[in-house]
Amino acid sequence: MKLPPASKLTDKKYQEILTLLKKLKVNLEDIEEKYVRGGGRGGQKINKTSNAVQLKHLPSGTMVKYQKHRERSMNRILALRELLEKLNPNPNEGQRLEKIRKQKKRRKRRSSSVEEA
Repeated sequence: MKLPPASKLTDKKYQEILTLLKKLKVNLEDIEEKYVRGGGRGGQKINKTSNAVQLKHLPSGTMVKYQKHRERSMNRILALRELLEKLNPNPNEGQRLEKIRKQKKRRKRRSSSVEEA
């Protein structure tokens, strides 16, 4: 697997991914990458194209499937980040990041429902 381009992420987030790669000593050649068809909401475009990314870390057997965006490049970066979080031996860090993501989602829903009213 080649490292995805940083064009879609901020420099800080991309650097976090690079430091996690170095910290965990994960070799990118040990990660198998597949593109599979997505599903769910998004209509015909999502269901007909292979935008969902499936990453498998061969030494540990850990697998991640990611499809949040229509863009394959963005899904690649975020899938790699999620895989590295799963491989991280410090579980508190992953829980903390997941908690922050949930809070952001909640705030976004609240702000959009307030704007509609």
